[in-house]
Amino acid sequence: MILVCGEALIDLFVRARGGSDMSTHAVAGGSPFNVAVGLARLDVQTAFLSGISRDHFGAFLVDRLAREGVDSRFIVRTDRPSPISIVATTDDGQPNYTFHGEGAADRSLRLADLPRELPDDIQALTFGSYSMAVEPVGTTFAALAEREHGRRVISVDPNVRPAVVGDMKSWAVAAERFYRTATMIKASDEDIRLAWGGRASIADAAAYWLACGAHLVVVTEGAKGATAFSTTGSVSVPGRCAVVRDTVGAGDTFHAALLARLAKTGRLRPEAIAALDPPAIRELLAYATAAAAITVSREGADLPTAADIDVSTEPCHA
Repeated sequence: MILVCGEALIDLFVRARGGSDMSTHAVAGGSPFNVAVGLARLDVQTAFLSGISRDHFGAFLVDRLAREGVDSRFIVRTDRPSPISIVATTDDGQPNYTFHGEGAADRSLRLADLPRELPDDIQALTFGSYSMAVEPVGTTFAALAEREHGRRVISVDPNVRPAVVGDMKSWAVAAERFYRTATMIKASDEDIRLAWGGRASIADAAAYWLACGAHLVVVTEGAKGATAFSTTGSVSVPGRCAVVRDTVGAGDTFHAALLARLAKTGRLRPEAIAALDPPAIRELLAYATAAAAITVSREGADLPTAADIDVSTEPCHA
């Protein structure tokens, strides 16, 4: 089983219909939430650890997790409101984003809310996005990562969100707590650009993360593909052909597929990830890249099943 730690939120799409009327459409979201759903769809036992509201939106999120087959025993329900990301589309079709998260349920998790011990069948924990940096949940998750470091796989996806976390210097300090515990780090080229203000290359960032103790660092570059870095060197795979509808959830799909493939090949252990050779890393990247290509071909974060990815592994003919 994999325990996914982080936020679950509501993406509220708002469109003006003329005059004083607006139409809205609520969608379950949040990077860790998407990873949990993605793992479940890939037939990996998955549990979710987060603070989720008792309000209507929170009930919607919990119900969605249940329908996807995600174990909810670690969810902490609270009377705090659900975080909402409002996406308003202007007349020319451009989206404007407003985030309402201060004092929300996902930030409220405290040390006392953590399980004293995790079940033996939990092989890995994942952390990512703004939950690593906002308080008190950031400190709570960092304590959990530090406690389980060396005992289970720790996988981190920074998924940098400057508009939510605010001061990037403070974010960098908070994020390093997780990097120091990570077995594996998955990031995008955009994450690296934002985290270092454009001053570091992909190779520079990977070298830093490996020096922090990670055994495997994987960086995605959209349609260009992905590159993995380890003590044995680097391995790259090209992107998959896809008709892109949007890129929502692509990185979360990639992260979930990496973990699912490691689990299904018996390598979801710190020592096994450290021992991955270049052919095994290449196969891992190819699987995750194929999974992400399916998601970008669909509208929204509609992550694939294992059967979908099996079909998608046919060679791409441009």
